[in-house]
Amino acid sequence: MVDHVRPTTRNTSPDIRRPRGDWRALGAGLVAALASAMLTAGMSVVVPAGPAGAATTTLAQLAATRDKQIGVALAPDRLTDPAYRNIADSEFDHVVAEDAMTWAATESLRGSFTWSAADEIATYAATSGKALTGHALVSPTQVPAWVDEITSTDDLRAALREHISAVVGRYGDQVEYWNVLDEVFAEDGNWREDSVFQRLDNFYWMEEALYAARAAAPNAKLCVNDHGTEAIRSKATALYNLVLQYQARGVPIDCVGFQTHLAVNGVPDTLQENLQRFADLGIDVRITELDIRVPVPASPADLRAQATDYRRVFQACLAVTRCTGITVWGVTDRYSWIPDALPGQGAGLLWDEGYAKKPAYDGVTAALLDTTNPTFTSPPPTPSAPGPGPSPTVTSPAPPSGCTVTYRDITWNRGFIASIRIGNDTTSPVHGWTLTFSLGVGQRVSHGFNATVTQSGAQVTARNVGHNRTIGANGGAQSFGYQATQTGGNPAPTSFALNGRPCRTA
Repeated sequence: MVDHVRPTTRNTSPDIRRPRGDWRALGAGLVAALASAMLTAGMSVVVPAGPAGAATTTLAQLAATRDKQIGVALAPDRLTDPAYRNIADSEFDHVVAEDAMTWAATESLRGSFTWSAADEIATYAATSGKALTGHALVSPTQVPAWVDEITSTDDLRAALREHISAVVGRYGDQVEYWNVLDEVFAEDGNWREDSVFQRLDNFYWMEEALYAARAAAPNAKLCVNDHGTEAIRSKATALYNLVLQYQARGVPIDCVGFQTHLAVNGVPDTLQENLQRFADLGIDVRITELDIRVPVPASPADLRAQATDYRRVFQACLAVTRCTGITVWGVTDRYSWIPDALPGQGAGLLWDEGYAKKPAYDGVTAALLDTTNPTFTSPPPTPSAPGPGPSPTVTSPAPPSGCTVTYRDITWNRGFIASIRIGNDTTSPVHGWTLTFSLGVGQRVSHGFNATVTQSGAQVTARNVGHNRTIGANGGAQSFGYQATQTGGNPAPTSFALNGRPCRTA
């Protein structure tokens, strides 16, 4: 059984927090400028050592001076390779299992768990004093065959809860971040239609997973992790809107992970802005699976370009206060997933197949040394729905009904999910409620949740169900939602009436 001791996530020794040595006297900005110029010229950057006898400065030490974590994905069977393990030991302060903690790896038969590989990573993290990320509790692409064969929604939810409770419960407070949901969106921002979860339980299973993880790990940070969300585009915006809706409804969500599997010269221009807009919602953001592939055999020019790309990714995270860390997806090109999955591509990591540092390592070093990186301040975000925070002061008098309706939605190409909160601003409770409003052209309700929702023409009528019949006085509230199709534009309703009386909209 793993010793569930939360590892130290920062090295706070004086030699790391306040580096000494003549090279620091040059000033971090000058060092970074020289490093950048050397990279451009195709030269290698050597991080100068401290006083005689001091160890060479590592990536983990440099990252600690910037208050960031730098992590690595590990495979337990590779830890017997001395060179692999030595790099993991010295260069990183955070680890994640490549696949050893996935559902497919831990519960190939229902109720029968295999812990050896996951335990090895957890034990390594604990004994080496590194923080640990749990990856991934529910990924539609990494479930055992028996999950795909489930035919009942209730049984699927039960299996999900049982799995999360067992895995999260085993590793306890040792895990700092859990990737609870992984790769839930299709490339166009719609839900993955090839998922057993989507077939049987629409989008509800995702909330079920987050609530189950919170119950099992009240102190861990719960994350949604996905690929292809690094740039501001439809898929990233769908993820952004999902976070907005979860926050509005109190669903536990603490961070978003951006996998960042990139091709050389493919760092999105909007990466930093995208990270910042998520951070502005009050959550952590993390680069979780970084690699930058090049055509193989790699040319010197491509390796220089790769170094520049690594530097840009790190600079983007460094400029966003709530970007708490970056994890590279492997130690060495020798064991990378890329050549098998993408023939003709590879060489995506910081060490080559012979464990020699590549220019990409120098690119990371240059970014970490450059303390002139400005903190990015974005303009106020323009979400499709209001973000969290206090409501603005309303100077107009409240309508006679004394109700306030808050509307939020998640929109994709062919549909949307709406979440509606009804607030009671009066001193008397409401016993039994009906909310009416109108939808636009092309918007059709398919089903509701936490209410009976029907549509006749443009008008929608939502009636309470048994458990939410009463809206308490003096700010009491009830929430419900619905899923609908839409043909474009997807305007929000402009007015609502509670039991026939108009409400204010927030």
